[in-house]
Amino acid sequence: MLAKLIMMFRIPELRNKILLTVGLLAVYRLGFWIPLPFIDQEIFSQQMKDLQSSGSGLGQVIQMVSLFSASSLGNSTIFGLGVMPYISASIIFQLMGSVYPPLEQLQKEGEAGRKKINEYTRYATVVICLLQSYFWIRAISGGLGTGESGWIISEYDWFFCHLIGALVMTAGTVFLMWIGEQIDEYGIGNGISLLIMAGILARMPTVMFEFLQPAFTDGVRAGTELGVDKLLLLSAIFVAVVIAVVAITQGQRRIPIQSAKHVRGRKVMGGQRQFLPLKVNQAGVMPIIFASSLLMFPYFIFSQIATIWPGSMTLQALAGAFGSGRGFLYNSRYVALIYFFCYFWTAITFNPKDMANNLKDYGSFIPGYRPGTRTATYLEQVMVRITFVGAGFLAIIAITPTIVSRWMNIPFMLASFYGGTGLLIAVSVALDLVQKIDSHLVMRNYRGLLESDDPQ
Repeated sequence: MLAKLIMMFRIPELRNKILLTVGLLAVYRLGFWIPLPFIDQEIFSQQMKDLQSSGSGLGQVIQMVSLFSASSLGNSTIFGLGVMPYISASIIFQLMGSVYPPLEQLQKEGEAGRKKINEYTRYATVVICLLQSYFWIRAISGGLGTGESGWIISEYDWFFCHLIGALVMTAGTVFLMWIGEQIDEYGIGNGISLLIMAGILARMPTVMFEFLQPAFTDGVRAGTELGVDKLLLLSAIFVAVVIAVVAITQGQRRIPIQSAKHVRGRKVMGGQRQFLPLKVNQAGVMPIIFASSLLMFPYFIFSQIATIWPGSMTLQALAGAFGSGRGFLYNSRYVALIYFFCYFWTAITFNPKDMANNLKDYGSFIPGYRPGTRTATYLEQVMVRITFVGAGFLAIIAITPTIVSRWMNIPFMLASFYGGTGLLIAVSVALDLVQKIDSHLVMRNYRGLLESDDPQ
């Protein structure tokens, strides 16, 4: 493995891509240390820690937003919103592409249509970011409903705090979007996914240290709040989730394909038996990100309505159910949205008719099925079945943090990092990155990182 890592940096093109990606990710992390000038960071950070540790609905929402959007709402920096507005804009255009004919036509135009949709997504990102940053700064100035109004430094006026602050946070998000696009074009890996993974990995040591800190003072004993049994069980869950994520991410349904024989001169070509691989988890981590983003809206809507009618216990209960992220109502909607987005994303990225036509054009066929419509119908049926399995796996991973945090009485974010969604995102993006590095190595007749050194 060490020899393969050294070989990566001996290839000039691959080395430049890796160094550029690492450099841009370092710039992204530096932005988290540049705070907004009108925020008293010491008071704000302490209040945010108290809010998140209290287990309130708003604290859970802030933690989930920070996890999935590569943001740092707890520090209120220039990158405070992360790529959340870009993710929201992408969701909007993905959904509109299936119901709005002009966008659907653009999706069918290939590369030119994709570039046009990306341009519209950038414009929508700026608008969404301006709105989100403005309302976030207004929430900060009001103490997020906690009664603490000392976060805004008094020497700044309303114009500077709200308007200039919104512009600065918008510029930060647009810059992160540009970093992601540069990684896509000139670096290696998916830029936005790498930003999210970098944010998750950067938080993992801090969360783990806060969890293990009592062990350095009180020691580790079985049966205590932080005992050996709990640590061993957490380690086992961590290893099990990693193995499951790798297995499902790499899992494929291999459909046998027979190529037709044809004669060219004196040689008989074709007639070989191959396999068409269909991924079990075709959608990756996008369904979880989309579902989590959409489930934030009911909390804010019910919370705002509850402030208008404070006496309504139903509205307060609904706001608490969607805000805590641990109730049956929230998790049932969470699982339903994951299934919906799994099928939705698979329908966008997988076209059985085009695949069947490509097989027909290349003179290949699936044994037992006629080329054309019958082959497309069979491929669609297979994809529907394996997508159901992949969606079920994602749903189990998504609700694992809730089960682990309640069962073992540990912080929700620790469970998210080491036993659920955060780990799923980190492992999936890492595997995708390794596969793209492998493609560069194999193209130059080197063995990939995932290939065995044994020639057999």
